[in-house]
Amino acid sequence: MRDHASAVRWGIIGCGDVTEVKSGPGFQKAEGSALVAVMRRDRAKAEDYARRHGVPRVFDDAQALIRDAGVDAVYIATPPDSHAALALLSAAAGKPCLVEKPMARTHRECESMIAAFAAAEVPLWVAYYRRALPRFLALRDLVQSGAIGQVTSVHVQVTDRLATGDAASNWRFDPARAGAGLFYDLASHCFDLVDFLFGPITDARGVALNTGGAYGAEDVTSAVFRVGDRMTGTGTWNFNADAKTDVLTIAGSEGTIASPIFSDTDLVVSRGRERRLLPLRNPPHVHQPLIQTIVDELRGRGRCESTGESGARASWVMDRCLQP
Repeated sequence: MRDHASAVRWGIIGCGDVTEVKSGPGFQKAEGSALVAVMRRDRAKAEDYARRHGVPRVFDDAQALIRDAGVDAVYIATPPDSHAALALLSAAAGKPCLVEKPMARTHRECESMIAAFAAAEVPLWVAYYRRALPRFLALRDLVQSGAIGQVTSVHVQVTDRLATGDAASNWRFDPARAGAGLFYDLASHCFDLVDFLFGPITDARGVALNTGGAYGAEDVTSAVFRVGDRMTGTGTWNFNADAKTDVLTIAGSEGTIASPIFSDTDLVVSRGRERRLLPLRNPPHVHQPLIQTIVDELRGRGRCESTGESGARASWVMDRCLQP
């Protein structure tokens, strides 16, 4: 644990697109935090990132960054196929680690990561940043306060048009790198959000199909799941649809709440004839509130809710949904 007066010095492995606005600046702007090093295999790109973001040290080797005595904690922002191996290096070096979502390609890989950090007695977190955003903190308060009575079911609907051509060559459509297709990339956030709002999902099953033939992974997945013995859930992730949709619908005994999952739009609370809009907006750097909870924990001032254990639960659900 860091001294309360000293800043946590971060190193980023994989300074790609997600680190430009969503996460990277958050390590610089969070109180008690500093971004001191970045790594990318293409050193010229790493140097360009460092120059534009004012980062003092650059690496083209992940192990060298992890071993650097000036780096206190590591953020892994690479595709999922390297998450487990890089996280194990961080654990072996005794350094706390924040890993991008999904946590790994499989639940088994997640378990190996959790075991390594437990043995090293250092913390592991997963970048499910919705757990710290104002919209979803308010949503959790609403459901826990009984704003719509007893919550009995939830439904996730995420759709988009079929990716073709160059777009379909992205790593997110390659099961060898991503673990599956877009389902793993996006449903991971959805299942973690359900876990955050209502508790762990205790049973899940699904059906996955490739309907468009544009790439090797599934493009339509439907799931049914249970949260404890209190509520059920369903979800459809259709990436061969005619339009883009994004909604989590929460049904209670006295009303409903409709929430975006990925877009920056309003919460809609309906109860009887009453309809309320809650216009909560995301901060400029959406990872920053979660980063702040991690930095606070490292400085002995609180705890971050997005742990290796909670991240692994989302991966367990997705594995169950894709089982033949």
